[in-house]
Amino acid sequence: MSRRFSWERRIEFRDTDAAGIAHFSTFFTMMEQAEHAWLRELGYSVLWKQADNTLSWPRVAAECSFESPLWFEEIVQLEGQITKLGRSSVTYRFRFRCGERRVAVGSITTVCCHVAHGEPPESVEIPAKIRSKLSEYVDTEQATT
Repeated sequence: MSRRFSWERRIEFRDTDAAGIAHFSTFFTMMEQAEHAWLRELGYSVLWKQADNTLSWPRVAAECSFESPLWFEEIVQLEGQITKLGRSSVTYRFRFRCGERRVAVGSITTVCCHVAHGEPPESVEIPAKIRSKLSEYVDTEQATT
């Protein structure tokens, strides 16, 4: 059984529309925030500077399906797993819950890239030490290669 990443946060006023319901765009921000927290928990960053190289993880796809609203000041929990761990890409799936209530399911796909000032990002293979840690979270029932 693969590991799962968990993260939670409160719905802030800035996250909501005029009715006090979390705006759909907030879900994409929360997935990105959870991904950053996940990488930090593994000892890395979404912008990882090494002596001669800087790696980053630009998003190439994102989607979210909604089941119920989130309201101002509710606590939302995100549970994450990896559905695809490619040579240079990672697809994260996030399940959103508020207590026992299912709220949404979303995913983001990122690509490991070398970045240098003034140059376009260049896709690179995920370093072995990062791949090893990420592989613990691959959902073997949903995974694709």
